[in-house]
Amino acid sequence: MINRRHALWLVLAALPAAWLPSAVHAQPAFQRFLPFLVDLSGWKGEKPDGVSMEMPGNSMISAARRYERGGASLDAQIVMGTAAQGALAATHSGMHIETSDMRMSTSTIDGLPVTRTYTISSKSGAVMVALSANALFSLSFNGIADDEALTLARKFDWRAMQAAQPK
Repeated sequence: MINRRHALWLVLAALPAAWLPSAVHAQPAFQRFLPFLVDLSGWKGEKPDGVSMEMPGNSMISAARRYERGGASLDAQIVMGTAAQGALAATHSGMHIETSDMRMSTSTIDGLPVTRTYTISSKSGAVMVALSANALFSLSFNGIADDEALTLARKFDWRAMQAAQPK
């Protein structure tokens, strides 16, 4: 004999998932990017995390992970939305600046526009990769040389990040 509670569960199980509230089966949009924030050999990586924000006329997705090795640190971040658009302005400029203590340059690496900044005295800077017109991957760093930072940035799969963007 089937009791009422059991019958209710049978009916609910038969409903298509689309009829259930979206909170039941949805996950935050940033979670699809967390697997791209890979472990780096020789570095201690914190747990990756992110944020998704939706509001009328604006949206943003960000996934980030911090890494440490001795006194050096890295912050890897994938950003999508209007926040990324502003940060990408220099990436498409072809700009090159060099002073006695800092340098900034733009180039194409693996077919993607890349901006590199580096401050010599603090051994800090960033590698910023344009994934699209409103998406970027950024690796900011402290305590390492810029060539090592670029080598580390290339350990992240930029093309897979690009392919995972919401359509």
